[in-house]
Amino acid sequence: MTTPTPDNQDQFDQFDDEDTDQQLGATASGRKRLFSKELRCMMYGFGDDRNPYTESVDFLEDLVIEFITETTHRAMEVGRTGRVQVEDIIFLVRKDPRKYARVKDLLTMNEELKKARKAFDEVKYVEDQQ
Repeated sequence: MTTPTPDNQDQFDQFDDEDTDQQLGATASGRKRLFSKELRCMMYGFGDDRNPYTESVDFLEDLVIEFITETTHRAMEVGRTGRVQVEDIIFLVRKDPRKYARVKDLLTMNEELKKARKAFDEVKYVEDQQ
């Protein structure tokens, strides 16, 4: 067994760093992957392979992060400076019928879930009192 020279040691360190980054799910830029699992499932649901290429998932996640970041920055400029409110997002997507409809659906569903939770908590509270 030979002792690694400084040049060889750098090569070994380089491989160790790459392995560590991949285990943590980090990108080349050092950002942690947040949506990989969900994107894999969505890609499969839309007709991709059960296990899509990691590069494809990473690329799609970069696009998603870029879209979210850009939309957030635009929303911060629209309404009260430095704050994002639901109305700001609605304003940004108002001209895109598909996005607008989806936002409205999600907001409606959110309200229904709040009402259902409140009703459930009230029923549970009444049952606990008896």
